[in-house]
Amino acid sequence: MAAPTSTVDLSAALITTPVPIGHWLAILPVAHCITLGAVLLMLRGYPRLQAWLAIPGLAALALIDAALLAKVAADGPLTMVMGRWLPPFGIAFTVDLFGALMAFTSALAALAGGIYALADIGESGRRYGFFPLLMLLMAGVTGAFLTGDIFNLYVWFEVLLISSFGLFILGSERQQIDGALKYAVLNLIATTLFLVGVGILYAAFGTLNMADIAAKAGDLRGTAPLMTLASLFLLAFGMKAAAFPVNFWLPAAYHTPRIVVSALFAGLLTKVGIYALIRVMVMLLPVERQELSSVIALVAAATIVVGALGALAENDIRRLFGYVVISGIGNMLAGVALGGLGGISGAVFYALHSMVLMTALYLAAGEIARRGGGFSLSALGGLYRQSGGFTALSLVLFLAACGLPPFSGFWPKVILVKASLDLDAWWLAASILVGGFLTTIAFGRLFLLAYWRPAAIALTPSGPRWRTGLPLAALTALVVGFGILPEQLLALSQSAAAGLVDPQAYLHSVFPEGRAR
Repeated sequence: MAAPTSTVDLSAALITTPVPIGHWLAILPVAHCITLGAVLLMLRGYPRLQAWLAIPGLAALALIDAALLAKVAADGPLTMVMGRWLPPFGIAFTVDLFGALMAFTSALAALAGGIYALADIGESGRRYGFFPLLMLLMAGVTGAFLTGDIFNLYVWFEVLLISSFGLFILGSERQQIDGALKYAVLNLIATTLFLVGVGILYAAFGTLNMADIAAKAGDLRGTAPLMTLASLFLLAFGMKAAAFPVNFWLPAAYHTPRIVVSALFAGLLTKVGIYALIRVMVMLLPVERQELSSVIALVAAATIVVGALGALAENDIRRLFGYVVISGIGNMLAGVALGGLGGISGAVFYALHSMVLMTALYLAAGEIARRGGGFSLSALGGLYRQSGGFTALSLVLFLAACGLPPFSGFWPKVILVKASLDLDAWWLAASILVGGFLTTIAFGRLFLLAYWRPAAIALTPSGPRWRTGLPLAALTALVVGFGILPEQLLALSQSAAAGLVDPQAYLHSVFPEGRAR
């Protein structure tokens, strides 16, 4: 199929006016991560200095993302174009409320992980590049959330994949190599499918700018293979997000790296897949999403139940949490299947909650191993007697993961169940509730065995260390805060969903004077 040609005079596509200062915020997070990563790489011979530069750098990233979120919330989507070429010719960073929320939450999770790494990653791991790889990972994650170009979404996927491979094998243990291989093969297949989809999309639309694609989709629906594109993107992003039936790689891989790496992967990487799925299926291909809604709903229900059953059967805490990640992905997919403001806002809220919660759960798993001597439920016990404070903190996280009030996991499930019932999709609502019930049993089993059961051997009390206790306590505070005071996050999630369902503000940010045909 021949690519559509544009009638726009290219000389008129050049930027001739200065870019507003505020628009530089759109690219500042990515530039910050790449620059700091390069500096840390040059300091690889000074591992202690690396660590103490990385933590302020991650804090600065969180502040930059907070400023970006505040600007977008106040003024609407903003666009920054590279190379003085106006869209759709230039590469654009376009930030709406959805992308800004995801970027800010990911920065908070990365900051918590960076602080925890001060205790979890030794000098050898730092020499092998933990902190430079972490900054490169955040460049990829943040770039994926902020880009307005679908090919560059693929590029940022590649950036985060390369850095995640390095983090996976940090330590070069046999188990890590095995987990990295499974992770790599499935993700490379998904990336290839994504790239094939991008190629077909460019052949059909003649553009890679997301706003331009969204504007042209209605005109090309009768001639372009949009259902083929939607199916390819659904499969590719479903593999990256670990949706059923291509979810088996995650519990086989996420338990193998260092615990802080597992925490960052569980909190961030699968959410990038969900983000891309929501962005493409809801904003770019809404009609195709509607036609595939039954398929997406079936995948969502199966992902929820399979994840919950897997968690119920596991003996290793890290693998158990891996299945909880999968079950949560099913809840977000349910929101995509439902569509509308209710479904999409529930998916957005759940994604933000999951980024914080899953990072915290894996960090808690590290504390369980430190205090109890390992990750096996059959060998653990007596944690309640050792530390009542850590037990209370863990219980909060467990209840939030089950979707029980008054914690953050309760509200997105309420939104998703209501949206399901409003559309008479009672079976999807039932799967969400059954998944929550099975997850509650799985965490109840974990709590009884690891915390309440007397220890088989005498445990030496191990007090908290600020490097592990501080990030865990901070993330738990967010889980409690989102649950007790959900109004602001609910409003932001609904506004983000409205911007995806009706992307006129997004399009106006990219084409303030209308799209040239």
